Amino acid sequence: MQDGPWHEGELALQAKAGAVEKMAAIGDRYIRPHLTEQHRSFFPELPFLVIGTVDDDGYPWATIRDGSKGFLCSPDEWSLVANIGIDTSDPAEAGLHAEAAIGWLGIQLETRRRNRVNGVLRSRTDRDFELSVEHTFGNCPRYIQQREEVISDEHEEPGEPLAISIAEIRRIVEIADTFFVASYVDDDIKNRHVDVSHRGGQSGFVRFGVEGELTIPDYNGNHYFNTLGNILTNPSAGLVFPDFSSGALLQMTGRAAVLLDSEEMTQFPGAERLWRFSPAKTIYRRAALRTRFRNRTER
Repeated sequence: MQDGPWHEGELALQAKAGAVEKMAAIGDRYIRPHLTEQHRSFFPELPFLVIGTVDDDGYPWATIRDGSKGFLCSPDEWSLVANIGIDTSDPAEAGLHAEAAIGWLGIQLETRRRNRVNGVLRSRTDRDFELSVEHTFGNCPRYIQQREEVISDEHEEPGEPLAISIAEIRRIVEIADTFFVASYVDDDIKNRHVDVSHRGGQSGFVRFGVEGELTIPDYNGNHYFNTLGNILTNPSAGLVFPDFSSGALLQMTGRAAVLLDSEEMTQFPGAERLWRFSPAKTIYRRAALRTRFRNRTER
């Protein structure tokens, strides 16, 4: 890493946006090597956790794990613990082992609060894992679709990963208003830095191409460029599209590219740049989550 918390990919995009001086001034103030008290109290309130990992073949995966309230905790300002068992049906599980770098996103859909953390796993057992915090920072609530949890005693048992048609993948992608994306870079001394972040918009904001590639708009934001900076440096990504009403997860991993001056920009009103994702592996997991949500407008 150089110039505070920013690496080359992030700096290149900040320069393109004319934000280098601004971000140099605020980087070390907002990206901390420890959790604030506010963030330590935030995670135990959450019913689910978004995680980014990297498998043994170098593929990034994004996933979501949930549990009873309090399944997440922070023993101290440098640590986070998730009481999450091993799930071999989840392709992200391969990257959840001791000394692995992972990204962690806490997001509260009711209030649209979110906090991002990345670090290294100190330990992994069949009951939990503990993260040693390297960087943590809050994000604004923009583009998060507000939802409320649905409490029910009836839960469908999760199944094994299913084969899914291109037509069904297209349907899931084109109705989505939310997904999460994992990305990573390896620095000059071979330390790995994994990030997982939120992407949202109106239903249909992701474009599904004729060959199965996804085109995603990038709107005005905080100029951190963590995700796109990673992709610019290491052109790969892992995506997870959750169905919050059924608990299903569509997970993909593959190649990604940042499109800075594409003619397609006119097809995405308000976008400042685009990025494209071409899946190499796709997995669909029915009822992977026990937690259920509905949009605030649904009654």
